[in-house]
Amino acid sequence: MELRHLRYFVALAECLSFTRAAERAHVTQSTLSHQIRQLEDELGHPLFDRIGKRVMLTEAGETFLGYASKALLEVDHGLSHLMGVGDQLTGEVRIGSTGTFNIGFVPECMAIFLKRNPTVKVTVDELAADAIAQRLIDAALDVGIAYQPADPARLWFEPLYTEELVLVVSAKHPLAQRKRVRMVELHRQSLVLLPRSFTTRTMLDDCFRACGVEPVVAAEMNTIAPMIGLVGRTQLAAIVSIHAVQPRDDVRVIPIENPTPVRTPGMLWKRDAKQSAAVRSFASCIRKLALGRSLRTQV
Repeated sequence: MELRHLRYFVALAECLSFTRAAERAHVTQSTLSHQIRQLEDELGHPLFDRIGKRVMLTEAGETFLGYASKALLEVDHGLSHLMGVGDQLTGEVRIGSTGTFNIGFVPECMAIFLKRNPTVKVTVDELAADAIAQRLIDAALDVGIAYQPADPARLWFEPLYTEELVLVVSAKHPLAQRKRVRMVELHRQSLVLLPRSFTTRTMLDDCFRACGVEPVVAAEMNTIAPMIGLVGRTQLAAIVSIHAVQPRDDVRVIPIENPTPVRTPGMLWKRDAKQSAAVRSFASCIRKLALGRSLRTQV
């Protein structure tokens, strides 16, 4: 068993798609498939069920994923330490992030990165996904943290993890004591949502239509923190990423089911763009934090 087998296995386990996992690992699909077969043969257990184009982890795969992920995390920590022993990184890293990730994820990554690389300047612009994509194409950003781009021909998307969207209400809202809410129960519910220009809003609108739900969109706001603030002061509800809600006494977070709206955030790159050592190091930090978030979600 070699390190590459673990990296390919974790990539496929997180993406559940040979196409996306191969892109993430920078190999062909046939190479990825062959390496996974080698790993399965060595372990003596099938790690994935392949049903048509669908890929699912087996029970053995679920068990092995936790160990493989932790092993890779330790190796990457060691590599980062060795890299830090040599010459210090310099230059600038220009990040574009949607509002959800700029609340906690990006600042956490910056804090870790800047502690290790004090001579690198990091700039972050909070932007809508479309603006991030365009700035990457224009070479005004080095990396974006958002969702699947509308222009895959010029941008490469690296999935990081899968997150659930949840209902957020005030502590005095009629639904505040519920342990979960079905999507159909949001029919005629007064909501504050992101504008239609946002990818998340488009996804939610599609979900509403599929369920025959027509909520009352009483307000639209283009940033998450003020949206949560409004929810805490009114009887409006919001639907946001579970990672976007900071602990506070005046709001409640309620899981949504049947269906549970989910989305996959990731890193965006301009295809064929040359990345500096500082940018690659920052991207490595993002991957490590995303892996930790993914492991916590599985638990």
